[in-house]
Amino acid sequence: MAGNILLIGFMGVGKGRVARALARKSGLYAVDTDDLIESMTNRKIRSIFTEEGESFFRQLEQRTAEWLRRDVRNTIVATGGGFFHAIQPGEGDAVVFLHAPLEVILQTFHDHPRGRKKIKKRPLLGDMDKARELYARRLPLYRQAADVEIGVEGLEEEAIAERIMLKLGLAPGGESSGA
Repeated sequence: MAGNILLIGFMGVGKGRVARALARKSGLYAVDTDDLIESMTNRKIRSIFTEEGESFFRQLEQRTAEWLRRDVRNTIVATGGGFFHAIQPGEGDAVVFLHAPLEVILQTFHDHPRGRKKIKKRPLLGDMDKARELYARRLPLYRQAADVEIGVEGLEEEAIAERIMLKLGLAPGGESSGA
């Protein structure tokens, strides 16, 4: 594999958990764009949204996307829900859309012991009507940006990682199987 595996999808679909599982199985490194932005700014995403606004945050995502394309290879990249707008895949990159119905994503939050905290961490989930609108607007855009779509409903991270590896022809340990 010459490029990165970019995991896109709606907030809360499990991109970070899947990236970690895929890293364990493939032997590749995994990074999270929200973590990169928080590290770069020394601020939490929620704080950036509150104090600077969404437009400023999207500029930070663009800067992060440019760095990833220019300087990062053979890495699994878990992205924020809107990061797909900033993606300019590099040569050999694979964009994988992790998909689940919005109600399934929301139920996962509600079932989690720290669900309230997880929802609070995502500023765009503050208004459920707006979240539904955002999901409906983004769904076709995710599909357009993706090379591969993986339905994740009812699957554990390990099974999702295996499906990604199969679809991308990635063997355990990070070797390409030539598929």
